[in-house]
Amino acid sequence: MPQDYLLKQAAWSRRKLLEYGLASLGVAGAAIAWQQLKRPTVKIPPVPPEATASGGINPMTLLRDFDYGRVTQEQGRTVREFHIQAGTSTIQLNRAVSFVSWNLNNRVPGPTLRAKSGDRVRVVFSNQGGHFHSLHFHGVHPPDADGVNPVRHGTTEVYEFDAEPYGAHLYHCHIAPVTRHIGKGMYGMFIVDPPEGRPPADEMVMVMAGYDVNDDNRNELYAFNGLPDYYMRYPIPIQKDQLIRLYVLNMIELDPAVSFHLHANFFDVYRTGMTLTPSEKTDVITMGTAERHILEFSYRYPGKYMFHPHQDAIAEQGCMGQFEVVAQA
Repeated sequence: MPQDYLLKQAAWSRRKLLEYGLASLGVAGAAIAWQQLKRPTVKIPPVPPEATASGGINPMTLLRDFDYGRVTQEQGRTVREFHIQAGTSTIQLNRAVSFVSWNLNNRVPGPTLRAKSGDRVRVVFSNQGGHFHSLHFHGVHPPDADGVNPVRHGTTEVYEFDAEPYGAHLYHCHIAPVTRHIGKGMYGMFIVDPPEGRPPADEMVMVMAGYDVNDDNRNELYAFNGLPDYYMRYPIPIQKDQLIRLYVLNMIELDPAVSFHLHANFFDVYRTGMTLTPSEKTDVITMGTAERHILEFSYRYPGKYMFHPHQDAIAEQGCMGQFEVVAQA
């Protein structure tokens, strides 16, 4: 190859590095930085100041609140230690209805726990809820970590297991009647990231729940992330043309199945989150209780777009919300 060509290429490369402020990094460092420059930046629009908490729950905060635990290294392995406390408190579902919840860390749903495939997970569970409770994790683990044995009020249990397989999982109380314990609020999402991670995206958690407010074994109200109709009153701001990754979990007891529908768009479905390749593209997906998936999409036009179950009675009783697509964050 001619020497003058190589010199021209070197000069061009240096000009580009100077343009981006990378010349002082050296060849290897500049290559890494160049890759970082090409990596998309996730923009999260500001939350409206009026989107406040109600009854101790703020669904706008719960959307992106991931608990990565206290991270330590033990014998060369990453250990993530989580602390969860069962309690009882009253939450205000709307202006007319209050509800006595059995909850985890004083929130419904409980904290979204997040680990990486292969991490050691240690969950310190303290029961201060006044009833027998437990924590059962979906995933692969030995029997002593299965969370089916009752934990007395005032005592602590430690569950320890490896985070596997990667995907969107969940945990919940497994004390009979399980339907009542889940219906009172004792559940949360457990995300295990794949070793190589996933592409950058605005990541959010959506947990669907039902409330039997008069103990007649029927749900009178429904909600995303704890409070009925919250995201209708306070639409979720998202960035135009940005990838949204939605971790959707159906924890509605007393109804056999529920769907999730997105207006004016389609989403890629990663079933149970246990794949890096979408299985389908659709605008409505049906899930039984405890079923969960990762849904990915982006919006090209600014404006407000609804999401809800396509069972209209469930949607109209509180399980409905809106995304507000903005052109600039």
